[in-house]
Amino acid sequence: MRRLGALALLLLLGAAAAGAYLWLERLYQAPGPAPAESRIQVDPGASLRSVLARLEAGGTLSNARAVEWYLRLHRLRPRVQAGLYEIPAGASPGQIIALFEQGKVVLEQLTVVEGATFGEFLEALAQHPSVAHTIAGKSPAQVMAALGHPGVHAEGEFFPDTYRFAANTPDVVILSLAYDSMQRGLADAWQARSKDLPFDTPYQALVLASVVEKEAALKSERARIAGVFVNRLRKGMRLQSDPTVIYGLGEKYDGSIHTRDLTADNPYNTYTREGLPPTPIALPGRESLVAAVQPEETGALFFVATGLGDGAHHFSKTLEEHNSAVQSYLVRLRNQQRAAAQKPAAPAAPHPSPAPSSGEQGVPHP
Repeated sequence: MRRLGALALLLLLGAAAAGAYLWLERLYQAPGPAPAESRIQVDPGASLRSVLARLEAGGTLSNARAVEWYLRLHRLRPRVQAGLYEIPAGASPGQIIALFEQGKVVLEQLTVVEGATFGEFLEALAQHPSVAHTIAGKSPAQVMAALGHPGVHAEGEFFPDTYRFAANTPDVVILSLAYDSMQRGLADAWQARSKDLPFDTPYQALVLASVVEKEAALKSERARIAGVFVNRLRKGMRLQSDPTVIYGLGEKYDGSIHTRDLTADNPYNTYTREGLPPTPIALPGRESLVAAVQPEETGALFFVATGLGDGAHHFSKTLEEHNSAVQSYLVRLRNQQRAAAQKPAAPAAPHPSPAPSSGEQGVPHP
């Protein structure tokens, strides 16, 4: 009888163990109780037990201790990577553990637009709440040294793009990604360059690309604008590009280019200096990099905004044709100003940038 009793007890214990095993299996794979998605921030060094307890307290898990038992039973030791996680509604414990192990954190993003300056890139990083700020107060030269590129001028060396990253990613990591991306993009563009360009180095191509980026409102015109500048360089003509003047003015730029600005000599004033500016004036995008080394051959030496409001330009081969296009632009501009004056007053808007133009006689400057 005792043997029968012991056997019965063993059977009962075995059945209980099997039942518990099946229960843990079902619980681990079954949908969780959360009716909506939720987020949890996992700090570096946080234990799995503490994270599971927080999920149970927040209603995302029904039984944190049972999840621990399941992991022990299967000899699993998942590594919880730090970061912000988004847990889908009804996620099972197994799905949640997989998120932690794979490090599928919520990615923040920061967009650097084409034509932005390096200073604007730094400002965007400084203002982003999810970036770990390590270069606050550093000069561009100090930032470049921190990135491992001492002595390199920062402007133009970083690719404008949308960067996705985990919360608390250091700013230098994002800058390194942007720097490497620009170097690859420039190298690829230079490799595919046209023959007989009036410059010899990838850096000069980067400089021209930055000017094209600031002049072009339409992607379809980038190569044509580059062609104008390339033609002028070949003929020894000054570029006479307003964006270079604006860059040279720096904080002195008040929203308008004045005649005194065009005649005040500085290294970036392409009305007074021949050739390319000494450095890029902005962060050019991929289309401008390609345009700078594969310019459209049209014979045009001048361009001016059409004034039609679509960002398009009129391109001219002769000064006479260019002056006529300038006059057409001015007529449209005056008509637009008259029409605006007849409308009810509206809140003041920032002063628009000057119409992009290149030529001896462009849009008059006050």
